[in-house]
Amino acid sequence: MAKIGFIGLGIMGSPMAVNLVRAGHTVTGWNRSPEKTAPLVEAGGSAAATIADAVRDADIVITMVPASPQVEAVAYGPDGILENARPGALLIDHSSITPQTSVDLAETARDHGVRVLDAPVSGGEAGAVEGVLSIMVGGDKGDFDAARPVLEAMGTTIVHCGPHGSGQTVKAANQLIVAVNLEACAEAVTFLEKSGVDLKAALEVLNGGLAGSAVLTRKMENFLLHEYRPGFKVDLHHKDMGIVTEAARTVGAVLPVGAVAAQQIAAARAQGWGELDHSVLLRGVQRLSGDASA
Repeated sequence: MAKIGFIGLGIMGSPMAVNLVRAGHTVTGWNRSPEKTAPLVEAGGSAAATIADAVRDADIVITMVPASPQVEAVAYGPDGILENARPGALLIDHSSITPQTSVDLAETARDHGVRVLDAPVSGGEAGAVEGVLSIMVGGDKGDFDAARPVLEAMGTTIVHCGPHGSGQTVKAANQLIVAVNLEACAEAVTFLEKSGVDLKAALEVLNGGLAGSAVLTRKMENFLLHEYRPGFKVDLHHKDMGIVTEAARTVGAVLPVGAVAAQQIAAARAQGWGELDHSVLLRGVQRLSGDASA
């Protein structure tokens, strides 16, 4: 069992840290908003007052924060992870950030004697709670093998994708697929509702065939109830689509359908829905279809 310092206890990080405790690991957590450490403490973990306190004695440090600037904020500087983690510690970053940020972090950490894996996840809040996340990992294969028992407390599909930055590249592709799938589902739901068919029956049969997907399974209740409690926020998916766009431009990949999905997510954010679940794309399509009350 490992001693783990866990940085970032939000919608995803909190249940992930709790699952680590349940698996028998010793977990000390830190969050910018201290009240969010409560679920971890209730599960048997500990809360730290500072990042330094959380990571000082840890074998493994895990970060789960929103974006590249937040990763850099918690990793660098005199109060950050790299200055306070012990030499030989393994830093596993589950945040979704740019591949280059992950590469830069690994190179800087090496000077501090800290090993790094970029290990973004997919599965949303439900996957984090259930411990069934998909985890795509970049970094040294030996470090991946060493981290696997810890990762297995949080996920069920755990794959080493290549060197540093590879996990983030695969996550960017994941977010592209999810965005396009969400937009397709939103358009299909709008079409079905306007056609007057039984929406629940229609979605059930569609999800049993080739049109079925994890997105439709996870978001079906959102579509049926038109409720968008955040499991994965529009703001975060908007950030991720920026990563996709930048990375695709760098390698020369053209993403015509992805560009449309990215614009729909940007439009949802512009409508003030940034804190809602990304399935709120349905509301955007409904409004485009003339339903002003959506």
